[in-house]
Amino acid sequence: MASSFELTTLGHRIRHHRLARGYTLDELGAMVGVAGSQLSLIENGKREPKLSLLQEIARATETEVTELLSREPPNRRAALEIELERAQTSPFFRQLGIPPVKVTKGTSDDTIEAVLGLHRELQRRERETIASPEEARRANTELRLRMRETSNHLPEIERLAEKQLKAAGHSTGALTHRTVSIMAEQLGFELIYVSDLPHSARSVTDLENGRIYLPPASIPGGHGLRSMALQAMAHRLLGHRPPTDYADFLQQRLEINYYAACCLMPETSSVAFLTQAKKDRNLAVEDFRDAFGVTHEAAAMRMTNLMTVHLGIRLHFMRVDGDGAISRVYENDDLPLPTDVTGSVEGQIVCKKFSARSAFDEHNRTTEHYQYTDTPAGTYWCSSQTGTTSSGDFSITVGVPFDDARWFRGRETTKRGVSHCPDESCCRRPDTEAAERWSGKAWPSARVHQYMFSPLPRGMFPGVDDAEVFSFLDRHADG
Repeated sequence: MASSFELTTLGHRIRHHRLARGYTLDELGAMVGVAGSQLSLIENGKREPKLSLLQEIARATETEVTELLSREPPNRRAALEIELERAQTSPFFRQLGIPPVKVTKGTSDDTIEAVLGLHRELQRRERETIASPEEARRANTELRLRMRETSNHLPEIERLAEKQLKAAGHSTGALTHRTVSIMAEQLGFELIYVSDLPHSARSVTDLENGRIYLPPASIPGGHGLRSMALQAMAHRLLGHRPPTDYADFLQQRLEINYYAACCLMPETSSVAFLTQAKKDRNLAVEDFRDAFGVTHEAAAMRMTNLMTVHLGIRLHFMRVDGDGAISRVYENDDLPLPTDVTGSVEGQIVCKKFSARSAFDEHNRTTEHYQYTDTPAGTYWCSSQTGTTSSGDFSITVGVPFDDARWFRGRETTKRGVSHCPDESCCRRPDTEAAERWSGKAWPSARVHQYMFSPLPRGMFPGVDDAEVFSFLDRHADG
């Protein structure tokens, strides 16, 4: 059975050949043995003709059945009418609740093109849906929960990364910039470092000319350029297409970050390193970091990919800003974390008694700081490292339930905190005496983060200025 659009095209082709011979509907109908009204239904795509009737129509119009059955519209007018019918029967158009435009002989081509232009613009805007902060939080929460179910482990990407590393000749040790360049060359890309990247993009890939544009200097931590190049390659290796919505964008971002981490800290050698450290009861983020030449945050996050699946250790990871807001988080050890009504953790203020906050009070910020914390869900051991960027202080924390602390360096710490959060009396409610002293006598001006109210920027890739990117590619296309 033919589809409605195949029948529409067939009807247009029959009408085209009928008119080319100068026949009316009744005249052609008499020649092929059907009423003109029946032939009209066929030409309008409302009825599917039998093969025997098609053969008669082909004979009468001096053409071939294969010509009538071609999927190409017979002329420009037919193409416009078919495209308009397709647009007006789409689920997106039906959701608008607008009656479709009826095309008659008197409807000009310019009118149809104008209506089609409106349809195309509506569809473009639908693809570039603006994600509100609430939508973004919900999508991020759903993704985090899905990853929790898999213990934050993606075996297919692990295998893909090891395959690409082997093909590039990498075996052990820190991944070099040269090896990353070889990996790019094997995919048909050249790495080019430029100083005029669009401000909204970390890298830009020119698919036509096989170039990956990167900034001229590495970001702090030493592995920035390698990571960005690997992320750009991952889009191609993983077969990504332009994201259909913000959830799809987040999924792609997670996958490219995961691939880069797999290359910088390959599963086989990383698991061997961590397994030995566990055997020695000397697990430490800083040792894992130094062994593979990556940042403290990258090493800590990579441990969440591997330690539950391969070492049987449940754990949590947090990056917390200097004001106490959680900017990145993962847990599968039931650590009590603050959430909003959407279930989102990012942006919430973590308990002041957690080591992620208390570490900011330490004078020596070059080493890890350890702490046991009693919580309503049990006792946890944590290791925290603080740092500073142009946007302010931050801390990186990896922690485990009390019983698993025995595998980690720093387990002998005597520092201990007690958290009752989410009980307001823990750290959110002011001291009674201070509250009585200052109630009604203070008026602070809040520091409001602008992103709280801003929708995500429009564009095919959320947050990226398309015009700026395309202008950049034009400048470099002939370089």
